[in-house]
Amino acid sequence: MSRPLIFVTNDDSLHAKGIASLVEAARPFGDIVVIAPDKPQSGMGHAITIHDPLRLYPEHLFDGIEAYSCSGTPVDCVKLGVYEILHRKPDLLLSGINHGSNASTNVLYSGTMSAAVEGAMEHIPSIGFSLDNFDHEADFSAAKLVAAKVISTVLANGLPTGVCLNVNIPNVLPTDLKGIKVCRQAYAFWEDRFDKRIDPSGKSYYWLTGNFDMKEDSVDSDLYYLANGYATVVPTQFDLTAHSAINSLNEQFS
Repeated sequence: MSRPLIFVTNDDSLHAKGIASLVEAARPFGDIVVIAPDKPQSGMGHAITIHDPLRLYPEHLFDGIEAYSCSGTPVDCVKLGVYEILHRKPDLLLSGINHGSNASTNVLYSGTMSAAVEGAMEHIPSIGFSLDNFDHEADFSAAKLVAAKVISTVLANGLPTGVCLNVNIPNVLPTDLKGIKVCRQAYAFWEDRFDKRIDPSGKSYYWLTGNFDMKEDSVDSDLYYLANGYATVVPTQFDLTAHSAINSLNEQFS
């Protein structure tokens, strides 16, 4: 029996510690192909490249594993991988492990999760992993344990069509990890601020800043469980339709 084909990507680039950790966690479960951006692509969301050519370069970063760097976005990596490198849909798509949380509404901006959403759009069982630590040299030991557990579970049971998993891991040691919770995303978002500065020519420029603010008191969301030492699994879909509003809006427009 052939081993599952596992496609690995991310948004922090092929050279990030997080993707190396994910490859290590996934090795026992199948044959791996890695295609990831050649430079950091955090915050790219579901962007694709349409005005420039895309370039792929073979790399030799992971022993015994076929790998490529891509000049495009995480979603570009998925599209190129499925249609030009693999020439078929893989059995599993993994994205990450991201340096930094993608819990709550961060999922909307995340290149890591957009790669997983693209996989779900292609009907590929897909998982995005993120560690709640932005440090380039973060300790991914707990994240690798969670990744192995989630990978084995999804390979054994599959996922509903059109659904991917947004997995976030707290910044704790493996001995302090309390478990895994399947839950909803929290209602929270960035309260944006801009740091206005003046360049040497006297022209204004801006740096985006701000605070990520909870808008609810909850005991059942990803942010709540992360803060209490649990890894979180949020089933995520690309269908953004507000189904609950269809009937009332139909009445308004009838």
